[in-house]
Amino acid sequence: MTEVSAHRSPTPWHLWVVGIVTLLFNSMGIISYTMTKLGMLDQTGMTPEQIAFMDTYPASASALWALGVWGAFAGSVLLLLRSKWAVAAMVVALAGLAGLTVVETQVMDIAAGLETPLPLKITIWVVTLFLLFYARAMAAKGVLK
Repeated sequence: MTEVSAHRSPTPWHLWVVGIVTLLFNSMGIISYTMTKLGMLDQTGMTPEQIAFMDTYPASASALWALGVWGAFAGSVLLLLRSKWAVAAMVVALAGLAGLTVVETQVMDIAAGLETPLPLKITIWVVTLFLLFYARAMAAKGVLK
């Protein structure tokens, strides 16, 4: 019988840096999402108007938000575990982010001062796209299995 070896390339030092930094970044999204769903927004320094807005967040937007934050968090964890599933998790995160962006810009009536600040939106997009392309590159190099 022939033995098949699942050879894995050595882990580059930057995988640990990228994994840990993005895990910390994506944890902020998880904290925000969880505090919102647990009704703990009064502890975040949000104004009553912002809390009222979040309480009326459409289910579709909430579901897309969940896909985005949990997919990105899972992507970071799976990257640190050197799992090829990090790529799929980041595709889910990107789909959630893209869908939420469309819903927020095209469907929801967001009052001034309640939307996510543009620099944060751009940062979220950059980190998500970077992590997707990075995970794909690590999978292609045989670092992720």
